[in-house]
Amino acid sequence: MRTLIIAAVFVAANGLATASAADLRMSWWGSEDRHIATQEALKFCGDKFGHTIAPEMTGWTGHQEKIATQLAGRTEADIMQINWPWLPIFSKSGNGFADLNQFKDVIDLGQWSEADRKSGSVDGKLNGLPVSITGRVFMFNKATYDKAGLAIPTTWDDLFAAAPVMKQRLGPDYYPFEGNGPDARLIVILRTTQKTGKDLIDPATRQVAWTVEELAESLDFYQSMVEQGVVKSWQDEAAGGNAPLHENPEWASGKIAGTYQWSSTYSKIVGPMQEGQQLVPVEMLKVDGATTEGIYRKPSMLFAISKCSKEPKAAAEIINCLLNDPEAIRKLGATRGVPSSKVALEVLTSAGTIEPAQIEANKIVMQSTGVDVSPLNENPRVAEAFDSTFEAFAYGQLNAETAAAGIIDRINGILTGI
Repeated sequence: MRTLIIAAVFVAANGLATASAADLRMSWWGSEDRHIATQEALKFCGDKFGHTIAPEMTGWTGHQEKIATQLAGRTEADIMQINWPWLPIFSKSGNGFADLNQFKDVIDLGQWSEADRKSGSVDGKLNGLPVSITGRVFMFNKATYDKAGLAIPTTWDDLFAAAPVMKQRLGPDYYPFEGNGPDARLIVILRTTQKTGKDLIDPATRQVAWTVEELAESLDFYQSMVEQGVVKSWQDEAAGGNAPLHENPEWASGKIAGTYQWSSTYSKIVGPMQEGQQLVPVEMLKVDGATTEGIYRKPSMLFAISKCSKEPKAAAEIINCLLNDPEAIRKLGATRGVPSSKVALEVLTSAGTIEPAQIEANKIVMQSTGVDVSPLNENPRVAEAFDSTFEAFAYGQLNAETAAAGIIDRINGILTGI
């Protein structure tokens, strides 16, 4: 797509002086609809403040590597859309990006909750403002459950009880839930967090917070889901090609009737479902003795300002406009999910831009209890260490205790070195 350079508009009636103009760049990743909406919003905000903004948009693949190269060479854009797990990589002590607290007279920070601001902070420095908050939510296909004469599960026991009934009434290839690969990992993390009240990684020690016994118990819990027909085994998923959920024909037809997914992916996974299917988000399923609902809540992305920007105040004006100005909000729409800014959420909700089910999923994310989640959970090396050992367990190559010990040892070794 041809790069669009947005021309500044200077209007004396608006009180804009030539001296206030700034030449800025903004980088982000996304799909075509996000690119178009963002450029329209940038044009509006650029015209409003008299700034010129050059957009630099890409797809997701390779974007982190591009940003890493730019940050190393100090050639990054003034305004950047950054991924939350990048904070401990690019800003270990909070100095990798500008501290947005310095621009509280420009950006209406009161539109974000204290928790949201904290999620974008490192050592008290606000490195990025969450554009939207996402979290893992249980979602079930009401059509399949109705067809089987079953109520949508509200507890783990309900979910386990649904498996034999669904297979008896609808067929052996029906499953009340899915969980494989990263989804399986997050189910295990959820259960262990609910039982212990601790995130995978202790933020103080930067080491795994769980014991081998605690993690092994959750691995066994996952295995019981496989053995009792709640989810397909990793072997069966591999035989079927390990298709992503939104590309899985069994999901589209309703043969797989439940999932634990990011709230921000609602539109993506509901899109391919066949006519008559109905995806419903529900409150968190909890294990007996849970100390928390264990919601895995995080910024889906953040807007940050380069610490090297020569025009940081102008960049702050644009960020505030994009996220808090009603006209810019309408132009951006829900291309970055349900917005975190209170005014943005109100504007898009009033306009009917966001699907009711997605609003409900977001409500569950925001109202459920949980613990602070470390962005180190999503460090690529940490995730690979967990997933590869977990896969060996799922294939019967390791028992739960050995797998749990391996996961903890490997992750601790990685964390020690980063």
